[in-house]
Amino acid sequence: MKQRALALLQWFDSWAGVDPSADERHGIDWARVLPFIGMHLACFAVIWVGVSPVAVAVAVGGYFLRMFAITAFYHRYFSHRSFQTSRLVQFLGGFLGACSTQRGPLWWAAHHRLHHRHSDEPEDAHSPVQHSFLTSHMGWFLNTANFRTRTEQVPDLMKYPELRWLDRFDVVAPIIYATACLLLGRALEAAAPQLGTNGPQMLVWGFVISTVALYHGTFTINSLAHRWGSRRYATRDDSRNNWLLALITLGEGWHNNHHHYPGTARQGFRWWEFDPTWYVLKGLEKLRVVREVRGVPARVREDKTCASR
Repeated sequence: MKQRALALLQWFDSWAGVDPSADERHGIDWARVLPFIGMHLACFAVIWVGVSPVAVAVAVGGYFLRMFAITAFYHRYFSHRSFQTSRLVQFLGGFLGACSTQRGPLWWAAHHRLHHRHSDEPEDAHSPVQHSFLTSHMGWFLNTANFRTRTEQVPDLMKYPELRWLDRFDVVAPIIYATACLLLGRALEAAAPQLGTNGPQMLVWGFVISTVALYHGTFTINSLAHRWGSRRYATRDDSRNNWLLALITLGEGWHNNHHHYPGTARQGFRWWEFDPTWYVLKGLEKLRVVREVRGVPARVREDKTCASR
């Protein structure tokens, strides 16, 4: 009974009662699985709420907005520190990333840093070389061993109390995002009924369907980008470049490039390698929202031997 109560509490406070010794215990954390399954089942609510062009537009817009937050902030900023920004923008980027319902920025960055340290080795929690497709795609984060935020991996981020709060109560951001979708639908129903939308419809399309699509778009980098694609660089792992994955993840599909030189904010090393996250970051740099956006030195781009994981 006590364990069940703790599991329910951790839906709202992910740091509650966390035991570091659980890192050694492997097995599906069923309390974490239920909300994940629930999000997928909620997609079927579209049968009752219907569809409208404006709801689909919000779903697509929300997908790419939050994908940018994952790629630019969770990955290129929090995990690799490939550009600098103000404390306010840092928090806003982390909050928008948390709206993706993929845990908090410290949890995400800590696990990603471990991935690079042990890429495609037995210690890599989501390596498709070491594990099955399902484990590398989504089973790894449902595992008890990977629930805890590895705070020792992110000492540079732990000094910010607002980031610690955002990571601990990571459920707050998606609740706010879902509520905003619901209220938007209600407002449009009242102000522009000709659009054919309403609160429940916007909640299902703008939050539920968009978030589930975002889940699996993001997860493909773990499960497919180490199996499917080309290898320009002789990295010590099996990372691949894949143009299709780059399209759905705003540039993350140039994964072999990334593992060759993780310290850059640019993953499409060549002009034809579509990397929208890089383009937006350079635009934000011109607007002075971010600064010191690191590119790729020519010597690194031309060196086909392994530089890093």
